[in-house]
Amino acid sequence: MKIYSLTGDDGTTSLAGGRRVAKHSLRVESYGSIDELMAWIGLLRDIKENAHRKDMLIYIQNQLMSCAAVLASDYENTKATVVLPAPDCVTVLENEIDKMDTLLTPLQNFVLPGGALPVSYCHIARCVCRRAERTVAKLNETEKTPAIVMKFLNRLSDYLFVLSRSIASDVGINDEV
Repeated sequence: MKIYSLTGDDGTTSLAGGRRVAKHSLRVESYGSIDELMAWIGLLRDIKENAHRKDMLIYIQNQLMSCAAVLASDYENTKATVVLPAPDCVTVLENEIDKMDTLLTPLQNFVLPGGALPVSYCHIARCVCRRAERTVAKLNETEKTPAIVMKFLNRLSDYLFVLSRSIASDVGINDEV
């Protein structure tokens, strides 16, 4: 299979199921933001401070791939194969958040992003996640999207915030409030 199809040279792309849409469409922007987020999660997975979190970060990437796949499909077309994130993916994130949170000082203030590169990477991933969430929410106003996608993105941004604090704690950095 060739990586290039030449069919997108006119500024359109195909959804799984065959429908063509503009590359600047909100749908493409939605799954494009999720694709960018997957790359940031890959970066987080590659830093030594997250070696013990590698399996969780791969799980998150897989769930994001499913989110992107459903948005890249014409899921209203009954002939299209729809791949959804795991039904318990939100609960998995909540459990991980709760585990990390028990080891952290309770928050009393807002936290400024930064302090160490791994912490900053986490905050950037969180911001990209929030953008993806906003884009999917806007798409949902005109084209219904599976609710699990919004729920997962919302919880993932929470996870990334707590992960940033957890990494900061691991490397001995106090929250900058």
